[in-house]
Amino acid sequence: MGEGRPLLRGKGRKMAKKHKDQSEAEPGVKMTRKAYEKAIEDIQVEIAHLQAWVKATGARIVIIFEGRDAAGKGGMIRRLTERVSPRVFRVVAMPTPSDREKSQIFMQRYITQLPAGGEVVVFDRSWYNRAGVERVMGFCSDEQSRRFLETVPQLEASLIESGLILLKYFLDVSPEEQQRRFEQRIHDPLRQWKLSPMDIESYRRWWDYTRAYDEMIRMTDTRHAPWYIVESTDKKAARINCLTHILSKIPYERVPFEKPHLGKRKSRPKDYVEDPHIRTYVPSVL
Repeated sequence: MGEGRPLLRGKGRKMAKKHKDQSEAEPGVKMTRKAYEKAIEDIQVEIAHLQAWVKATGARIVIIFEGRDAAGKGGMIRRLTERVSPRVFRVVAMPTPSDREKSQIFMQRYITQLPAGGEVVVFDRSWYNRAGVERVMGFCSDEQSRRFLETVPQLEASLIESGLILLKYFLDVSPEEQQRRFEQRIHDPLRQWKLSPMDIESYRRWWDYTRAYDEMIRMTDTRHAPWYIVESTDKKAARINCLTHILSKIPYERVPFEKPHLGKRKSRPKDYVEDPHIRTYVPSVL
């Protein structure tokens, strides 16, 4: 896969550089809300242009998000997809495999989720579950995990050779920040749904996961499908950095938008009669 081109041109590109320089010049200082929202808005405009290009060219794109629990994958994916069509940007978060799926070839259920022309599939965790949670939690054997790590680079090479664009991101976070976020989930009713038994185990088994992820990245970080590590202790900066990088790795072009003419609305028909049926309206609470 080629290097693509810079994300933004002219004013937009300079703006992205300014945000990057600000965060790098002052270590430990998080991006301000105002700067963050402006940068996200600029990026989401470019993501809309990317969507138009994907539809126009029939491109097939897969974006994988892996990483530590509480590293910010969900927020990253929301910012990537919140201003585009779910018919083009499809988010896949695979549930626990059924008994039937367990009897299949491991990659089979993931292959069926790959994009057709004009689609972007975003994996909220992916086939790399086999090298992470499945291995650490004993849902597969060490031999099965090792075999997966040995064979998946060839599969990804085949996908890329077929014309698919594949991007892989690993979100990393410090143990201290992960603990802070878990405690925040415990005490906040709006976040409690995010805290699963698997999250608790991942907290307890930090070093087991560290070893598993180290091996996963070492064995599957290839020239044709490299891993990009996202430092996500600062969620705002992580989103700006990662989404900017995604756009820079896809060689999209802006597709001219032909503005439609609305014309004139037809007049009310003379024979139209108001429907006498009494309708129930939602009461206003404001």
